[in-house]
Amino acid sequence: MDIGYILNHLGEDRDQYFNAVSPPIIQTSNFKFDSVADFKKKIANEFGDHVYTRGNNPTVEILRKKLAALEHTEDCLVFSSGVSAVSAAVMANVSTGDHIVCVKSAYSWTKNLLQKYLPRFGITHTMVDGKNNDEIEKAITPQTRILMLESPNSTIFELQDLKHCAALSKKYNVISIIDNSYCSPYFQNPADYGIDIIVHSGTKYINGHSDVVLGVLCASHEMVKKIFYSETMTLGHIISPHDAALVIRGLRTLHLRVQRSHDSASWMVEKLSHHPKLEKIYYPFINEQQFLAVQQMRGGGMFTLALKAKAKQDVIDFCDRLKHFLIAVSWGGHESLIIPIITFYDMPGQPDPELPWNLIRFYIGLEDRQSLLDDIVQSLERIP
Repeated sequence: MDIGYILNHLGEDRDQYFNAVSPPIIQTSNFKFDSVADFKKKIANEFGDHVYTRGNNPTVEILRKKLAALEHTEDCLVFSSGVSAVSAAVMANVSTGDHIVCVKSAYSWTKNLLQKYLPRFGITHTMVDGKNNDEIEKAITPQTRILMLESPNSTIFELQDLKHCAALSKKYNVISIIDNSYCSPYFQNPADYGIDIIVHSGTKYINGHSDVVLGVLCASHEMVKKIFYSETMTLGHIISPHDAALVIRGLRTLHLRVQRSHDSASWMVEKLSHHPKLEKIYYPFINEQQFLAVQQMRGGGMFTLALKAKAKQDVIDFCDRLKHFLIAVSWGGHESLIIPIITFYDMPGQPDPELPWNLIRFYIGLEDRQSLLDDIVQSLERIP
């Protein structure tokens, strides 16, 4: 299906709302019924009919249709955050005594779910090197129900072989789940390789304006319906109709925004590739797994710089000298951002992270790329 049609027209039945070009925000908590028989019919199919906005809302439904089409899946659910989508995908598919295999490089709150929350209910896990196909397979046991992936991850951008992981899932009858936030549906479609469930922090590229927090879960109609009637309706981690309308607005320019982010980031990586003050650049298309990146991905707008710094203060000073990058979490909006890993060092009561303190993650937004590059270079050149 043409991406322009998906972003601008799919799911928008304009003749139902006065031929308005933009769909209205159905800001209602519930819906009335014409008769007791009508009430009975619709409440028996809350997944498909409009009964109560905790379940199915018309504005949210438009967004779901667009996201499912973008991810080449049958259906989609949206949640109040990315970690809500991850949690729903996992919790819907495990019970006491079950086991999960997860890549070590996963998002910290995904690991928190596995390491601190689910053990309370007798669910175990094994963390594996996602780059090692043999290690992934050896970790699968008769109790394994889920293979949890994140490709690329969001700091040093390690990848997993999606086709191989999907084949393992089918071989051992486990559910494969991937966090696809780095790429967005525009740059990677894991369902094409056989992955069962695709989740996103839609806060990032999908919304794209740094003003809505949401999560996305795309899968088969059967899987989505299962999760709807368990985690969605029970836990109620829903997005409001107003926020859904903002995300629909954001989607209109997804392909333009994400492509520009990639074009600028890849250009900057090339320009910085031989800078003497850099120890290494982490970017999927130039690292050790670039063959896999080229095979599975079509782009990406984040890279990480490892500075040749002698002291932690040198890294802090480098960041503080930058004029065109905001220090902030997340990515995917119009603004360029950095996350210095050194932020998480020497925090009272907290262990230091496994990642080196000289790493700085850059998200490249929509500003002029030459200005951004000049900003990085001027700060690099002042490192002692």
